[in-house]
Parts: sequence; structure tokens; C-alpha cells
Amino acid sequence: MRVVIADDAPLFRTAVAHLLADAGVEVVAQAADVPTLVAAVETHRPDVVVVDVRMPPTFTVEGLEGARMLRNAHPRQAIVMLSQHVESHYVAELLRDGAAGLGYLLKERVADGDELIEALERVAAGGSVIDAAVVEAMLSAATANDPLATLSEREGEVLELIAQGRSNAAIARRLFLTARTVESHIRSIFAKLGLPEEHDDNRRVLAVLTYVRRPRRTH
Repeated sequence: MRVVIADDAPLFRTAVAHLLADAGVEVVAQAADVPTLVAAVETHRPDVVVVDVRMPPTFTVEGLEGARMLRNAHPRQAIVMLSQHVESHYVAELLRDGAAGLGYLLKERVADGDELIEALERVAAGGSVIDAAVVEAMLSAATANDPLATLSEREGEVLELIAQGRSNAAIARRLFLTARTVESHIRSIFAKLGLPEEHDDNRRVLAVLTYVRRPRRTH
């Protein structure tokens, strides 16, 4: 496997290069900025590019932009992005055109040579690798943005039946609950969704709208 490493810190680049060389990976070039990286890829056509998200001159998203440039020029180029911090929004930006052959790892993972090699092999084969800490952050953000996340399992079932147009009595029969219990669940749903105190028919409609607009999860 042939790799190009791009990072503005010489010591970090050298350490990664030695780690990869010890594992039998050929580091064909190193780059301290995006233009040098692009030129190295054009010259060597590596199997995988390892690039820091934050690169000169502004140390913001140059590395990410460089990765997108490379993918536009060479759609099958495998790339592993490295980041000092959990920045899940960068992952979404990186993967917006597809995840095949892409990876995103925290720099601390580089210390684990086996984990880094495994990531490189996976993206080189067309797979994808996202750091577990980043995935956790993304899931937490999705939950925070989902107004239904605070509902209990039973309240979710009640709301689903409300969305199907069922009356309180029908919901009670379907879930083997008393009418009073159903009313209690519905009051709790309204409260958790922050629906204003007004006619219950209006609040039912608003609750259904929240349900149908909820963030969709893909598997």
C-alpha cells in the first residue's frame, strides 16, 4: 500500500511515516500544505492520502477542502482525514457526496498503529471509517435535534396512533390501556413537545406535525 501524508507539523508527519513504514506501508511523499499535497498525489497516485483537517495558511478547513479537490479530480482516491478534536460537522461535509473510500479519525488514534493500518486498508478497499467518538457526537446531536427523543416508548406508541387518526378510546383498546391512562400519556406528550395550552384538537394536530417532520434515521 502506497500512502501520501499531509500535515503541517514535521514531527507528526515523520512519526506517522515511521509507524507506517514499520508496518510495511510505503510512504511515497509528505506534504506540509495543500498545494504540495495535490502535486504529490498527481505525481505518485497513492492508494491512500492521510491529511490533517486544519492546514496552512489559516489552519481552518484547508485540509478538508484539499480532500474535496482530490476527490473531484480522482473520485476513487481513498482519503483518511485526521483531526485534533471531535468536529462532527466536518464529517458531514466530507461525506456529503458519498462515504466510499473515506475515513475520519482523531489524531490520538494514530498512536495505535494497528488501528491506523486497519483504517487505511479499509478505505483503500473502498470502505469507510469514522472515529467512534465522532459517531457518538453525531448521534448525540441528532438526538438533541429530535423533539421526540424525550418521549417514553409508550408515549411514542400513543403519538404514532394519534398520527394514524385514532381516537383516545381506540388508542386505549389498541394498547390495552384505560382511557384515563391514555389521556395522561397525551398530556405528557403535549408537555414534552412544548405545545401551547389551547384546544386539545389543535394540540393533536401540532403533535402529529412534529411526528411526521421528525428526523429520519437510516440504517
